[in-house]
Amino acid sequence: MLRFMPVGDSMTIGSAGEHTWRYRMWQHLRATYGGPFGIVGPRETIYDKATDAPGSYEYADPDFPRAHLAGWGEGWIHLAPLIGEAVRSSGADVLLVSLGLIDLGFYTDAEQTAANARTFITQARAANPRVAMVLLPVIPNTRADTDAPFAAEVTRFNELLAKAVADLDEPGSPLLLASVPESYVIGSDTYDGTHPNASGERKLAAAFAGAMYQAWGLGEPYGAETA
Repeated sequence: MLRFMPVGDSMTIGSAGEHTWRYRMWQHLRATYGGPFGIVGPRETIYDKATDAPGSYEYADPDFPRAHLAGWGEGWIHLAPLIGEAVRSSGADVLLVSLGLIDLGFYTDAEQTAANARTFITQARAANPRVAMVLLPVIPNTRADTDAPFAAEVTRFNELLAKAVADLDEPGSPLLLASVPESYVIGSDTYDGTHPNASGERKLAAAFAGAMYQAWGLGEPYGAETA
């Protein structure tokens, strides 16, 4: 059985009342992957804005494998120290990672963030030398749209992330850089300029699905069967 672990920040954990892109990805894999698979990770809850804590189970549809390693306000800097144990305890084979915006916004510059991404990769491999990873660059967001210095940091980090993937990719533990969805529009794919709405969730799931299909022949491109 192939075990997938979603890893990310607030865009991945989601908040109460949402489906999350994790749900959309599970739907897609269930419809297109030709073998048994699991969704794994040490956490299951969704963020509750009312309590300002990640303790809610109020998904729009809770009937799916909700496991993940994601946190509201958490980035590469927070999850790099945790990924080794998460991979080791869950037996994860494929990490679907969307991180970086929080780091750049609050904690580290592009170079430091990229260094933490490299540490994350190293720690994941220490736990499972054959783990595969699909890494999503920082996607369009309202701050980058209005803050030129921040936008430059995002661009620089995405370049450094691409370089890390190229430098560290190896046959036994492949790395993929997913493409930012070309059709992703802040005004129509987010509810606040940052966090995805239903259409944004589908586009993020499609980015991961497309990368795995194109590079590994895994599943199919994201399609209408998961709408």
